Formats: sequence, structure tokens, C-alpha cells
Amino acid sequence: MTQTLRFTADAVGLRLDKYLDGVCPDLSRSRLQQLIAQGNVTLDGAAAKPATRLKLGQAVVVFVPDPVESPLIPQDIPLDVVYQDADVIVVDKPAGLTVHPGPGHRDSTMVNALLAMCPDLQGIGGTVRPGIVHRLDKDTSGLIVVAKNEVAHRKLSEAMKARECKKVYLALLHGNVKLDEAAIDAPIGRDPANRKRMAIVATGRQATTRYRVIERLAGHTLVEAQLVTGRTHQLRVHFASIGHPPVGDSVYSRTGSSLGRQFLHAHRLGFRLPSTDEYVEFESPLPQDLSSYLSTLRNG
Repeated sequence: MTQTLRFTADAVGLRLDKYLDGVCPDLSRSRLQQLIAQGNVTLDGAAAKPATRLKLGQAVVVFVPDPVESPLIPQDIPLDVVYQDADVIVVDKPAGLTVHPGPGHRDSTMVNALLAMCPDLQGIGGTVRPGIVHRLDKDTSGLIVVAKNEVAHRKLSEAMKARECKKVYLALLHGNVKLDEAAIDAPIGRDPANRKRMAIVATGRQATTRYRVIERLAGHTLVEAQLVTGRTHQLRVHFASIGHPPVGDSVYSRTGSSLGRQFLHAHRLGFRLPSTDEYVEFESPLPQDLSSYLSTLRNG
């Protein structure tokens, strides 16, 4: 059943989307933008645009329809759940598992598995990626948090955007990284020569990665890397840009490897719980394939 929210504007000159963001705390910004784009927000009875400036006393009505039946299919795929409450699920994702459906991956994803565990996840966030607030590449293993309701989705999304969540990775890089500790600050966008890749481009979005060396091995460097921002392929692009791509990266490295996937593991994840605001932090050890590869290098 469609939910109808009614407001009388008490602001002058404020953009409609900014106003709604303040009076609809249970709806994420992306959901509000979607509702406006679909014509589900009216101003004095007429469909409105996000940038429309409000006048005092105008009638603002928001129609929130039930989520459209999704083509996503719940599937019984085992997941390593390291934490769960009424708001969130933290999963230790294995390499090889895609986070959500997309071209070439219509099912057998982490989202399909989560829907089998939590049917109410359907429609959270108003997208075909229910509950997803951040992602891991298919061949990157480790920790990822998923929201179980709209309020949690909004709070986690805003915390991610405000850089209030801790996301730390372990990465094995080709070559000898010169500095023991440093930051890479370079904008990332689509590679103009190959739209399937990302690259350092002047018109890209600002991106920052901090890292420190954990161990130096023959021809390799193990680092702990913290994402300050969260751009697509950020660690892979940033480390490749300084001449030290992750081992096993088939897209950004020209050096072959027997590993079979990039040596990237989401090792530590910290955030505030949506309901209590308590800060929690989770840690995932290196999976067997990565730890075995390291052992081979150490004994080599």
C-alpha cells in the first residue's frame, strides 16, 4: 500500500531535495531522488524537480509506493555471517562471489544469498541492490556490511559518504614499495581508452588511499591499506599508478601470477551501529589461498 507523507513548507528558497532530506529521515537520499524522478513528489499538486526552490506554505506531498516486485531470486548459498542484528548483517565474503546481480551475473550473488536469509531485504534502498551500501570486487575477499532496513541504509550510506567508516585491506603488491608509510591522492574515473577499466584522470572523483608496509618479501611488499574514499577499483588503480599493482590483478597488472585472483582482502571494518550509535569493529584473517601464497614466498 502506498504511503503518503504530507508537509507544509516552512522554508524559503531551500531546494526541494534538500528540504525532503531533512523531513524524511527514514528515506535515503538516493530513494528521495528516485521518488522525485518518478513523479512521486508534488508541490502544490504538480510534479516537482529536485532543484525547485520552496516558497513558504507550499504543500509538499511524497508518495512512497511499495517496492516493485524484484526479479531477484532468493538462493540458498552459504555465507559466513560474522555479525547480525535488527539493522545490519556483516558478511565475510569469499573471493569469486559477486556482491549483487549485474550484466553477466544475474544470480548466484551475495544479494541472492542474503534474500534467502532475510526476505524483508527486498527493496531496501529502492534499488536492485537491496541493502548494499558499499561493494567489494568479485575477486576481493573480506568484510562487507549490508543494511536490513531503510533507516539503517540511510545512516550507513551517510556515514560512508562522510568517511566515518573504517575500511582496511591487506594487499600484496608487486615490487619493493619505497616508502614505509604514505598516502596516494589521485582522482579516479573511467579510463577514456577502455570503459571497462578505471584510471587516474583529471576529471575523475577525488580519491585517497593511505597505506603502510607490513612486510617486505623478495620482489613483493605486503601492505595494510585504508580507504579514505571508496571509488570503484580504488586500491587497484592507486597502487598500479605508483608502479606496484596487486599480485594477481588481471586488469591493472602486466605481471602474471599463479594466484588466480588479486591479492586484496578486506581485513578490518568499523562503523557505528545505526540504532545505538555504538562503534563496532570486525576483523577477518587472510583466507587460505592468500596465506598459502604468502607462505610460499616466505619459504622461497
